[in-house]
Amino acid sequence: MAASEQVRLLVIGGGPAGYTASLYAARFGLEPVCIEGYDAGGQISRSFLVENYPGIADGTSGADLAARVREQAAGFGARIVTDDVTSVDLSQRPFVVSTHGTTYLAESLVVATGSRPRALDLPGEQELVGRGIAYCAICDGAFFAGSRVVVVGGGNAALGEALAMQRVAAEVTVVHRRETFRADASVQAAARAAGISIMTPLVVEELVAGDAGLAGVRLRDVDSGRTSYLPTDGLFIAIGHVPASTPFAPWLELDRHGCIVTAAGTTLTSLPGVFAAGDVADARYRQAVTAASSGCMAAIDAERWLVSGDWSGPRHQPDLAVAGR
Repeated sequence: MAASEQVRLLVIGGGPAGYTASLYAARFGLEPVCIEGYDAGGQISRSFLVENYPGIADGTSGADLAARVREQAAGFGARIVTDDVTSVDLSQRPFVVSTHGTTYLAESLVVATGSRPRALDLPGEQELVGRGIAYCAICDGAFFAGSRVVVVGGGNAALGEALAMQRVAAEVTVVHRRETFRADASVQAAARAAGISIMTPLVVEELVAGDAGLAGVRLRDVDSGRTSYLPTDGLFIAIGHVPASTPFAPWLELDRHGCIVTAAGTTLTSLPGVFAAGDVADARYRQAVTAASSGCMAAIDAERWLVSGDWSGPRHQPDLAVAGR
């Protein structure tokens, strides 16, 4: 039977939002516990190079940036727990959050669970994960050294994956469904300068498996409808993310993107005492710096809520309708 532990503030999720919330909460003397998960660090940890984070002019890897914030939070006294949440019950107070090893009884909660990669939802996709299909160049790129690789997507993440793979793969091709890209102009320029092949406007219509795993993809031209076959050893899917909000759906209001709804200008959710920060509550900006800032806001909101001693909520809960979600 798992041991139980009472905490004033429980933070679920690592990454810039969760670690920053823990950092600030620790400085407030709230003795926060941060359950970072085994897949710790957040989406930023998968970024090959981060050049636009304020104060880090020379750039760094996303994994290094996340590790720095984590270390800083721990230095202020936050307890970082490497474990996964197995169940959540927000119907009672204190809130009950269970992991593999412990059941936490939390007076307040910061949800910073981030998001997960969106799949193509093609037949055979899940069976080919780890056998040619991947969602993270930083995590799995080394397995494709000297191979042919296709990256699907048109944003900064997709072209960032392509640039990362260009360093190890023999050939990198980006497939995007539109003629134009959402990625920043500088990222597009870097991809073209690196010699990455770009194919538009095409979508991956079928995954073709061989004896050893993925053998190729069948592409469809969005304009003409014509199909073609492209042999490849690896397919990196970078078409967006889905907020990791499902465990909280029975108790918290979600928007059409699946993000946790927060009151305008705050991190307050529809349930008093629960605060949301980072990508799980942000379908618009999704940047490391905005995730970190919302983590700071969540810690401040939680501290003020705990000090108020009022668990009833309505007097302190802003009107969620003004959030514009």
